[in-house]
Amino acid sequence: MEREMGSIVITKIADNIISPLGLGTRDNFNAVLAGKTGIRNHIGSFGLPEPFCASLLNRDEITHIACNMIEEVGKYTFFEKLCILSAKDAIDKCGILAHGQDVLFVLSTTKGNVEYLTESQNNSCCYLAESAKKIANYFGNTNTPVVVSNACVSGVCAQIAAVRELLGGRYSCVVVIGCDVLSKFIISGFQSFKALSPENCRPYDKNRLGLNLGEAAGTIILKSEKTEKENFWYYAAGSIHNDANHISGPSRTGEGSYRVLKDILRKVDVNEIGFVNAHGTATAYNDEMESIAIHRAGLDEICVNGLKGYYGHTLGAAGIIETILSMQAIDNGVVLGTKGFETSGTSFNLNISNKTRETSKNTFVKILSGFGGSNAGISYRKGGKK
Repeated sequence: MEREMGSIVITKIADNIISPLGLGTRDNFNAVLAGKTGIRNHIGSFGLPEPFCASLLNRDEITHIACNMIEEVGKYTFFEKLCILSAKDAIDKCGILAHGQDVLFVLSTTKGNVEYLTESQNNSCCYLAESAKKIANYFGNTNTPVVVSNACVSGVCAQIAAVRELLGGRYSCVVVIGCDVLSKFIISGFQSFKALSPENCRPYDKNRLGLNLGEAAGTIILKSEKTEKENFWYYAAGSIHNDANHISGPSRTGEGSYRVLKDILRKVDVNEIGFVNAHGTATAYNDEMESIAIHRAGLDEICVNGLKGYYGHTLGAAGIIETILSMQAIDNGVVLGTKGFETSGTSFNLNISNKTRETSKNTFVKILSGFGGSNAGISYRKGGKK
C-alpha cells in the first residue's frame, strides 16, 4: 500500500483508447454501450493451423494513420506506433509539455515486440526498456521511462506505479500507456494451455469455454494537484498482492484478490461504489476465484461487470482501457453490461447483468489477476458528483 496522500490529490487529466472498436475513447465507449464486439473467428492468421476467436486491429488502417501522424515512422514497430498514436492523442487533449523533466512515461505491456524474437532477425527491439525509451524519446522526453510487465495485472500496476511517483513528488505528471499486440507466439502459447474459447467468451457464465485474446492500446495521464475540482476523476486507492499460488492458476480461495479488495475498502466507502469492474476472463478458475474473493470482501450486492466480451483479453492494455471505460460509464450514469453472460456459473452468484444498468454512484473499483498469482486493484472517484 502507498503512503497517505496528505494534501496531494491525483487527477486524471486525459485518456485515449485505440482498439478494433474505435480510434478514440468516446468511439470505444459508444461501441460497448451499443453492445458491439471486436471478437471474430480467424482462420490462418499469423500462420497458425488452428482457427481462433480474437479481437484484432486493422493493421493496414493503423499503419496508414501512423504514416500520416508519426515522424520517421519507419523507426518504429507496429507495437511502438500504436503506443505513440494513443499517447499522442491523450497528450494533445490536455496540452502537457511531454518533453518536460517533470513528466514521466510508464509503459504497461506483457509481450511488447516478442514476435521479433527469432534467430533470423535482429531482436534488440524485443527489450521492453528499449521500446519504452523509443516511445518517450519520440515526445522529446529524456527521463528514464518505467516498464511494468507483470502478466495480466500490468495495467493496474502501472497506474499504481505512476501514483507512487506523483505522491513522492518526483514528477508532476505521468503518461501511462498500456499496449499489447498479438502474434503467433502469444496465441499458440494460450492454445497450448487449452485456454482459448472456440466461440465468443462468456464471463461468469455456466457455459463458458475459455478466453479470447485481443489487441488494444490505451493511455491515461495522471497529474498531481493540491486541490480538487468538480467533475474531475481522482485516484482513491490501490493495492497489489501476490499469493504465489501457481504459475498459471489463481488461488482457489481468491486470497490475493480478496486482500486487494480489503485494502481498497479501507479507503473507499462501499456505499459510494457503483460497480466492481472485474477481470472476467471467462476461464473456469479465474471467474470462480473472483466470485469467492468478491464474496469474502462482502461485496455480493455491488454490481459486477467484465468487458472481455467486447475486447477479448488485451493483456497489458486491459487494466488501462477497462479503467478508462469504467470512468466513462460513471460519467454517463451507467454500469456497462457483461457481454456473453446469461446464467451464473460460479459458486457465489455475483450481481452481474448482461445489460446496461443505471447508477448514480461516483466511484468504481477495478481488479485484475494474472499468472504467477499476481493480483491488483485500483479505485477512482469522480469529484463533485452527487
